[in-house]
Amino acid sequence: MRLLSLCVLIGGFVGFFAVDARAQTDINNSAKSLLIQRPVRSWEFLCAVGKRAGLFGNESGKVEAWVYPLKVLRDFHVTIHHDGKALPAESLVRTIEARPESTTLVYAGDTFTVRENFFVPVDEAGAVITFEVETEQPLELEVAFHRDFQLEWPAAIGGTYENWDVGLNAFTFGEESRKFAAILGSPTAREPHLEYETNYSSTHENSVRLGVTAKGRETKRVVLAGSVHGAAEAEKTYKTLSAAYAELEKQSAAYYSEYLKKTVSLDLPDPQLQEAYDWSRVSLVQGMVANPTMGTGLVAGYRTSGEGQRPGFAWFFGRDAFWSTLTLNSEGDFANVRTALAFVAQFQREDGKIPHEIAQGASFVNWFKDYPYGFASADATPLYIIAMNDYVKASGDAEFAKEKWASLGKAYEYLKSTYDSRGLPQNLGSGHGWVEGGPLLPVKSEFYQSGLGAEAVRALSTLALLTGQKELGETLRKEAEKQWDLVQVSFWIPEKKRFAFAISKEDKQVDELNILATVPMWFGSTTGAFASRMEENLRQLTDFDIQTDWGTRIVSNQSPVFSGGGYHYGSVWPLFTGWASVAEYRHHQEFAAYQNLRANGLLALDGSPGHVTEVLSGDYYQPLSTSSPHQIWSAAMVISPLLKGLFGLERDAASKTLTFIPHVPANWTDFRIDNVRIGESAITLSYHKAPGEITLEIARVGGECTFDFEPAMAGPAMEVRAEINGRQTPVDYAFNSQHHHVKLKFALQEGKNVVRLHVKNDFGLTHDFRLPDLGSKNSDLRVLAQTGDQYSMVLTLSGRTGTAYDFAVWNPSIVESVDGAEIVKQPDGAPRLRVHFDARSGEEYSRQQVTIHFRQPKVTKKPKAGE
Repeated sequence: MRLLSLCVLIGGFVGFFAVDARAQTDINNSAKSLLIQRPVRSWEFLCAVGKRAGLFGNESGKVEAWVYPLKVLRDFHVTIHHDGKALPAESLVRTIEARPESTTLVYAGDTFTVRENFFVPVDEAGAVITFEVETEQPLELEVAFHRDFQLEWPAAIGGTYENWDVGLNAFTFGEESRKFAAILGSPTAREPHLEYETNYSSTHENSVRLGVTAKGRETKRVVLAGSVHGAAEAEKTYKTLSAAYAELEKQSAAYYSEYLKKTVSLDLPDPQLQEAYDWSRVSLVQGMVANPTMGTGLVAGYRTSGEGQRPGFAWFFGRDAFWSTLTLNSEGDFANVRTALAFVAQFQREDGKIPHEIAQGASFVNWFKDYPYGFASADATPLYIIAMNDYVKASGDAEFAKEKWASLGKAYEYLKSTYDSRGLPQNLGSGHGWVEGGPLLPVKSEFYQSGLGAEAVRALSTLALLTGQKELGETLRKEAEKQWDLVQVSFWIPEKKRFAFAISKEDKQVDELNILATVPMWFGSTTGAFASRMEENLRQLTDFDIQTDWGTRIVSNQSPVFSGGGYHYGSVWPLFTGWASVAEYRHHQEFAAYQNLRANGLLALDGSPGHVTEVLSGDYYQPLSTSSPHQIWSAAMVISPLLKGLFGLERDAASKTLTFIPHVPANWTDFRIDNVRIGESAITLSYHKAPGEITLEIARVGGECTFDFEPAMAGPAMEVRAEINGRQTPVDYAFNSQHHHVKLKFALQEGKNVVRLHVKNDFGLTHDFRLPDLGSKNSDLRVLAQTGDQYSMVLTLSGRTGTAYDFAVWNPSIVESVDGAEIVKQPDGAPRLRVHFDARSGEEYSRQQVTIHFRQPKVTKKPKAGE
């Protein structure tokens, strides 16, 4: 078991661990040079991608090559000729090194090493594979592959051929129309062997040797290029890559480094979460693909195609792109959001429906008429309006909304055309919602879909106001309120205290506890009766039946439809986990929220290096065998739970307001958020806390900005004094039995602003989270509910029977007594709150309530009740 620290605030905002100086240095350096280095897992996905090409394979060293939308070859692999032996390189691979711009495999023999580096430039239609050889004795590399020269499915070229070009020292691929071409070669290539087929024998493998390295060090290279515009263009790219590959690799490294600097940067006290955040920003932007016949947009993910012609989800998806743009907005990458939205919008159907899937070969076939996938979903249409509003609100680019207003209006009219007699948007007859197949279907309308529909109307009302259409905006606002009311009334099951999964064809509620309910919770109201219902529903999504140690299942494993391998009826999606985390943060369930956030973050470091997989088993910690290992919206769901959830960062460019509602873990005494851009201003937040005091420095450069600061506080911390730039300031409060926030709102002055909160009676608990070994089952603690006030804190816990779990305790001096647990001291003197789950219950998991009684604080100033 790998012990990974999960330090979660329970009801408190102040913790107790200082940041180690060496760890802080590592954090500061991590964004400058990302590197994941570990022993090879031969089955794990390996990739190197750019906007125009990709190499996909596994860590054994076998890869396939794509120059979009062409698949050029597959089964590329290496044989090492040494000391009279032909050694398969996959038997000697030892280490993988992943960087944003390239991936390296290290092979080792008794007297040699070979470093094979897979590199795809950011903006070139090709790839370069280099081999750094170091040997004591003569050694030669031989590379082999299968030609697989075809367009991405469902398009096809037809008959293709291959030749050896002596002048280029390369294999050339072509077809009779001479429109499609590719080249693979090396300046040191010799002894080429081409595929052939006769009446007597055949082979489909091609190979070439790269020249002998007698002794010492030498670098060999293989260069690949392709084009859908003919051999001349492919040859030009091939020569460019051959001559300038080293400089291009430096440029690609600089591109990713600059990207990390110009988007929202974090310095976190958690090195693993820091690394996961930085890698996820890289992984997400690597979804931007420049298709030579259709333009640039966001694809959904990457996986090997094997003997087929579809590399996972490496084609354009409407809803995938829209969910990912919400994250790109949060990190400030507005340029790519605008590009991605415009790309999907160009394929909008005449009746206003937004496309679901757009294959990379769509321009070579009648994609939208001859195939059923183009407009298969209903949720892409409301998500388009939601994503547009999120972009305009965060960026301030109202002109883009004006430019796309006709498109937005058509999408809205299509959405309304799907309403049933009561006014809910239907899936039946208009396209699937989230669930595409399996035992959860058929249904008339999902709660997920209806929530998106209501949010789309609210988003359009905001867009109308931002584009100067005040009367329309007000009309739509009232309509949105009615839609949200209709949604909660139609789906709420009072006796179960949760929302139904769907409305059936017979207009009855379909009761199935499911994680899709968190999507309307992401967007819906955080106050009033609706919020209370959401919180009640959320508490049912944190126990072992839904939440695993590696994320959240779509449905409970107690459901009769559940299967751990069920794509839409039992598996764990990092996307779901991210939805749940954001919803839980917004509804003040910090422990479950952080556990979900950290689960996604650790997946980025425990699979294909730097990437988050698409879907995992609901039974055991391992990806499904069909999972796309580099899934774009999975990477997004490391970033959104951090920025939108844990930090509660929201921009409103029109009002020039930045909102910061942090629910940070108890041990986060120092962190920094850089380059939060809103309008013409750039904001940096530097946070520090010590016993009794929180200090937040806000630096503003550029235009005006109002700052809304609402930190979470511990239950007993009922007395807070605030100073802004040295002047005492009144504090407002929002609190109930589940949460407690102080609220400050003020205009930021140019330069440095300092907020100091003087806090009495803070309290915090932390818990170590264990990520299971691959193939293992659930084992860790769950915090199902937390309530309290200045006198006590009540925790409802779930754990594996026969197991004891420890919480670290901060500020134990205010604890009077504990029921349901015990305070124990560790050898280092640090107190722990230890909870035992008695094995005598006979159940695999059991529940326990723990009550912590505080010494009665002396409150000199009572807060005003908020919610």
